[in-house]
This record gives sequence, C-alpha cells and structure tokens, in this order.
Amino acid sequence: MCIKDEFVMMQFSIYTRHCASEESTEVHMKRVREAVPQKGHVSILKVTDKQYGDILNFFGATEQLLPPAPTQLELF
Repeated sequence: MCIKDEFVMMQFSIYTRHCASEESTEVHMKRVREAVPQKGHVSILKVTDKQYGDILNFFGATEQLLPPAPTQLELF
C-alpha cells in the first residue's frame, strides 16, 4: 500500500505523505485504516505544511534539510 499511495519512508516503520487538502488527507487515512492488519497498530499524526517545513534532520554530525515539498496543482 505505501508505494502505491506515494508514502515515503522517513525512517524504519515511519512513513510520510504530503496531502494538498483535508479531503485528500481523509481519503488516505481511510485507506490506511482499511489496510491495518487485525493485530496491527498504526498511528497517524497530521501536521501543517508550516510545521513540516520546520523539521530539522541530523545525520551524523551534519545538518541536512528536507527535500522541497511537492508542488501543488492550482486550478483557476
């Protein structure tokens, strides 16, 4: 399910996915809910674009920023 729904592994057992709207978030939360094994456990934490953009990542002794957020489609 993760690859098909464009989830990205952030670290072992932790996946992230950008959703451009609350409606998209609800769709993906429903898919995750339906895919949880009977004895499985999944937690979902929703954060805003601003909160996500403030994440700092440290690898060894070097600070690395996250890759840029995906572009959002705008329709006029």
